[in-house]
Amino acid sequence: MYEFPAIKESLADSEYSLIAYHRPKGTDPFVHAKLLAKDVRKLIKSGVAAKSITIMGFSRGAFITSLTSHYLEDTPVNTVLLAGCGRIVSTKYADIKMNGAFLSVYETTDDASTCETLKNRSPKLTSFDEISISTGKEHGAFYRPISEWVVPVKQWINEKSS
Repeated sequence: MYEFPAIKESLADSEYSLIAYHRPKGTDPFVHAKLLAKDVRKLIKSGVAAKSITIMGFSRGAFITSLTSHYLEDTPVNTVLLAGCGRIVSTKYADIKMNGAFLSVYETTDDASTCETLKNRSPKLTSFDEISISTGKEHGAFYRPISEWVVPVKQWINEKSS
């Protein structure tokens, strides 16, 4: 079972404001990504620096997050993908490119592995970091907040936002 409330709680930090919402089942990823990009632009227009904004998603949410980064080409923000480079790196979605600072975290026993291909086709990246974890839990490694991925993600967000 995906433990969204516990994950949200574990990602909270006194160094940044966390806005997290669980999208409804069956959400169209392209529509949702455009809405998220619109929300990010509102934050920037209200005075929040783009470098202080991090968008993040897991699995299908990572696909939506990668689309959002793609739509924010004019205002790149920080992006974290958790187990996000399964179908995103396929030829079907080869036009998706990341922008700004990018962190990929993947489980070595999962099919959604390295984002190297996505990185290589994204010329507007300002940085790329990737962390592999080995819990043996495959995709389930991200179903709950475990220190193997939560700690480095929070550290990365704090570093990129300062």
